[in-house]
Amino acid sequence: MKVLVSDPILDEAVEIMRNEGLTVDVNTGLSEEELIKIIPEYDAIIVRSGTKVTEEVIKAAKNLKFIGRAGVGVDNIDVKAATQGGIIVANAPGGNTVSTAEHTFALILSLLRKIPSAVNSVKSGKWERKKFIGTELRGKTIGVLGLGRVGFEVAKRASAFEMNVIAYDPYISKERAEEIGVKLVSFDEVIKKSDIITIHVPKTKETTHLISEKEIKSMKDGVFIINCARGGIVDETALYNAIVKNKVRGAAIDVYEKEPPEPDNPLLKLDDVVTTPHLGASTREAQLGVGLTIANEIINFAKGLPVRNAINLPSIEAAEFEYLMPYITLAEKMGIIASARLGGVFNNIKVTFRGKLAEKNTEFVTRAFLMGLFKRILTNINLVSAIPVARERGISVEEGKTEKSDSYESLVEINVENGDKSIYIAGTCFSRDDYRIIKIDKYKVDFIPKGDYIISLHEDKPGVIGKVGTLFGQHNINIAGMIVGRHGGRGGIQLMLLLVDDPPTDEVLNEMVKLESIIISREIKSCRQKCNLFILVKK
Repeated sequence: MKVLVSDPILDEAVEIMRNEGLTVDVNTGLSEEELIKIIPEYDAIIVRSGTKVTEEVIKAAKNLKFIGRAGVGVDNIDVKAATQGGIIVANAPGGNTVSTAEHTFALILSLLRKIPSAVNSVKSGKWERKKFIGTELRGKTIGVLGLGRVGFEVAKRASAFEMNVIAYDPYISKERAEEIGVKLVSFDEVIKKSDIITIHVPKTKETTHLISEKEIKSMKDGVFIINCARGGIVDETALYNAIVKNKVRGAAIDVYEKEPPEPDNPLLKLDDVVTTPHLGASTREAQLGVGLTIANEIINFAKGLPVRNAINLPSIEAAEFEYLMPYITLAEKMGIIASARLGGVFNNIKVTFRGKLAEKNTEFVTRAFLMGLFKRILTNINLVSAIPVARERGISVEEGKTEKSDSYESLVEINVENGDKSIYIAGTCFSRDDYRIIKIDKYKVDFIPKGDYIISLHEDKPGVIGKVGTLFGQHNINIAGMIVGRHGGRGGIQLMLLLVDDPPTDEVLNEMVKLESIIISREIKSCRQKCNLFILVKK
């Protein structure tokens, strides 16, 4: 696997990848045109905030499978284009959490105690103690917008300063906030009641200019505003006007809408603005943390292991993923069988999870089924692109969950419809390598879907199985195993599953369907592609 590092990361992160056998090129400061020229030769790229991974870059990246952000924000990456291209986008959300939280408080204290101005005064030979009367944190209300990793750590530290901490975050539970003494309130309440407002939300269309003239008008007179998140969340023009008019007493800014800011940016001229050049994650500990995190994600990806911090895949804990892994493998195999049965057009899909499996985050399993379903018709399908592809094709995908699971700890069932045709498959897992299909349509079976196998229907009468065995023997094809699923009594229809050491040719398969009692509803051109329920699955 070949990796491009296009923004500076610590040498330790580069070396850990090389020690695992990856080819790593460090080439920083590239223009978009230069990146487009070289990106086709790489399987993965690691960026920080400098490199812009645009749609044009992604279109040129013919072999790219992984984009790693050594940090948190991914606004410099076109995640939508990456997802459509089946490229995993991952970040390192925990590596710089403490660094950014500490920097937030460094700015808060610098702003409220007027430290930068006081430093400049002393260094210029003055001793102006009365000029730099500051403000204490104790007893003040701090409003935290966003209780993600950084916001959570900021709130914890605010409690240590004996502050009254309120927060707005629609995605966190009341109980989680109460663990650190934070009161969850509405966005408007944070705006109206806070003495200090600190921002810790990602930059999206919804959060761009989250703090603008309208919100500032509703704030307390003399409020302090802190932004260590992303430039553009605060309307810089509105902030400047509010400081000049003394509505906002001061601001601490680590990030700008355009970085670096223009020299004539009016905020830079104000004494009541404390500012730093995007230093939230700029500690050695943070840089090592994010570098090692993303390096290990790429190593795991290269080994076929889960990517824990993927932006465009569901986030999942390692222990839960370990439980789900055999079901992910099983679901992909079920998708391959369903596709062989129905061809390449599907209308409605329902995936039902039963038992213990229903308690888990099963999106990976659904994605794996879709990946298997599309593999026969699409060459670049993977876990990332599976759901977008289904949406683009107008396919309805429904998940169902229930605690009931009959005789099994967990069960996954799929129903796929294609016009007047459909298929039902059920499966379960007993261990990581023991995943089994236990039912196809109304027929009970029990097999591990590995290697080459054939699934067919035939009349339940003497001699049919023997004829198939004789045919395969004549062509020197060894049958490694056979499973027969019966529905009803003698004289009905049976499902036969043959495990073979070598896949039969189209000629042999066409001879098989001509045997008496083998059921086939229409003429076929290639049994490898689609027959009634006559499927060859190759390993």
